[in-house]
Amino acid sequence: MNMQTSSPGQAAVVLLSGGLDSATTLAIARASGFACYCLSLDYGQRHRAELQAAAAVAEAIGASEHRVLRLSLDDFGGSALTDDAIAIPVDGVQPGIPVTYVPARNTVMLSLALAWAEVLGSRDIFIGVNAVDYSGYPDCRPEYIDAFEGMANLATRAAVEGSTLRIHAPLIDLGKAEIIERGVTLGVDYGLTVSCYQADETGRACGVCDSCRLRRAGFTAAGLADPTRYTA
Repeated sequence: MNMQTSSPGQAAVVLLSGGLDSATTLAIARASGFACYCLSLDYGQRHRAELQAAAAVAEAIGASEHRVLRLSLDDFGGSALTDDAIAIPVDGVQPGIPVTYVPARNTVMLSLALAWAEVLGSRDIFIGVNAVDYSGYPDCRPEYIDAFEGMANLATRAAVEGSTLRIHAPLIDLGKAEIIERGVTLGVDYGLTVSCYQADETGRACGVCDSCRLRRAGFTAAGLADPTRYTA
């Protein structure tokens, strides 16, 4: 999970949702010298505008390639992000694991990133999880990232043949304001990103879901103007 610089042009797979955290993670990977192969997942999320944002972010930051895979996690449901029958919480961030948790999402995404990394001959995967200003998701914790990295180094041909894989989570210990400040120093245009759990088709944010609240509070704490487009 430790950040390391790369050899010039060394490939890394970066999970890119189109939100603030993943955009910052991509900028960090690029600044570290990696050639970034970005992977986004169309998993049936109701905030599909984030996929358009991911494409814009990948182009702006200079990704080597950007792919979008279709997963249909909405066939299972079980989350407010994939099941229209479950309401998005709008009354403020509450303790515990919220209904916006998507079962096994990060595990599925990291597994796909791992597969692409093997094909690319890459030893590095970047993910923008955060264990400080987050909504209580169990797959955003440091121990989860460590466990997945350990599994990956047992389960892949590359690792068995001596090519150790690293899962980079450069935001894991940062607050939202620190993440924003880091991104600004790297030139991230946060106006391109979409974080809202129920953004409209044009990417405008609701301003009241957990993700919007955490994002807005981050800009306020950083003393920076919030470039987010809100519906009201």
